[in-house]
Amino acid sequence: MKQYEEYKTTNIPWLDKIPKHWELLHNTIIFKEKKDIVGSNYKNYTLLSLTTNGIVKRDIESGKGKFPASFNTYKKVEANNIIFCLFDIDETPRTVGLSKYNGMITGAYNIFDIKQNNIYYIYYYYLSLDYFKQLKPLYSGLRKTIKLNKFFSMETPIPPKHEQDKIVAYLDYQTSNINKLILSKRKQIELLEEYKKTKISEAVTKGLNPNAEMKESGIDWIGQIPKHWEIKKLKEILKQNSDKNNTNLPLLSVVREKGIIVRDINNKKENHNFIPNDLSNYRVVNNGNFVINKMKAWQGSYGISFHKGIVSPAYFVYTVRKTELLFFNYAIRSYNYIPFFRIYSDGVRVDQWDLSAIKIKNINFITPPLDEQKEIAAYLDNLTFKLDNLISKHKLYIEKLEEYKKILISDVVTGKIDVRDIDIPEYEKIEINEDTEEKSDDEVKME
Repeated sequence: MKQYEEYKTTNIPWLDKIPKHWELLHNTIIFKEKKDIVGSNYKNYTLLSLTTNGIVKRDIESGKGKFPASFNTYKKVEANNIIFCLFDIDETPRTVGLSKYNGMITGAYNIFDIKQNNIYYIYYYYLSLDYFKQLKPLYSGLRKTIKLNKFFSMETPIPPKHEQDKIVAYLDYQTSNINKLILSKRKQIELLEEYKKTKISEAVTKGLNPNAEMKESGIDWIGQIPKHWEIKKLKEILKQNSDKNNTNLPLLSVVREKGIIVRDINNKKENHNFIPNDLSNYRVVNNGNFVINKMKAWQGSYGISFHKGIVSPAYFVYTVRKTELLFFNYAIRSYNYIPFFRIYSDGVRVDQWDLSAIKIKNINFITPPLDEQKEIAAYLDNLTFKLDNLISKHKLYIEKLEEYKKILISDVVTGKIDVRDIDIPEYEKIEINEDTEEKSDDEVKME
């Protein structure tokens, strides 16, 4: 793409040159800090949070996530304020956001009005720096903090106002096109995932023989099953394990879409709030054990473990008997069985439903003959392998689109590309607003 005719050098560590007619302005000229505290009136403000997809509203009433004892020290936010998290910068997925909302946010963040410039240009510029963590030369201390006086002494490249407006219009147009492709790929992934779930559900409840004689299962949401299949209780299949005090084993957890995973205990960002000092009470899990998060079973938080490790005392651990493990895992993790776990879980608040070991034993399990279980498991292995490969290709394409978007934004806001003469057609502005990061069922999103 076209470059500018002339450039000049800068002393900015991450930016060696900018177009000659651009200015370099200290941040004291561009940013005006806001320090207003909500105080005792916090109930009149919407709680906001800085996420990988910008500033979002949070629902205090939902009870999801961790909240402080008081919001009195939270800062007021107005629409079009830019918000920075200037500490733990390498570990924080997103350290800058542009708010669309009035509300309040943790007092640990810095909130700014933008003076005499296009706020979206300033946001795009600092978003590009955040993408590539280019502010490292300004960090200090163990928490990799940028002190406010250091932030204000920084220089920001500033094009003429009309050029800022053109840069913003161009990036809005291009990022909308990229976001449209990303959302299209996500939809394809969603359809493939749903197709996979449907085929698994059919296989574990109807079998592979379309001509098999059927009978009523007596279970409303399952309907008919092959006549020669049995309906057993889990107490006939599961034997509870209670081994403990093996703290040298890896720490395991549940991700609903994946099953049992090994947690990365070195990931300070994710784990420092969730791992106790004493693990002696954690339950031992052997390869092939069935593991249930009793507080989240109603959501589908369970599965066969293919790892040896330990899990929280909030889990039940079972040996699976007289059943083909892969078939059992496919079946129990299909959406046919989640209603069982939901029905047998008790509690006043949804997020605190509990499942007792006694009630687990009475859950039904639809059981084909062992040789048929193996045949179904082999069929599903082959099917899911093909579908997962296709899904992985779509995800890789999304990653490349995301990377291209980051590079494009960086190149435009730093003057590597001249977009002044590019005509921008009419288009639909498309944003990606939801967080899509996958979380363990043990984890709580924190600011």
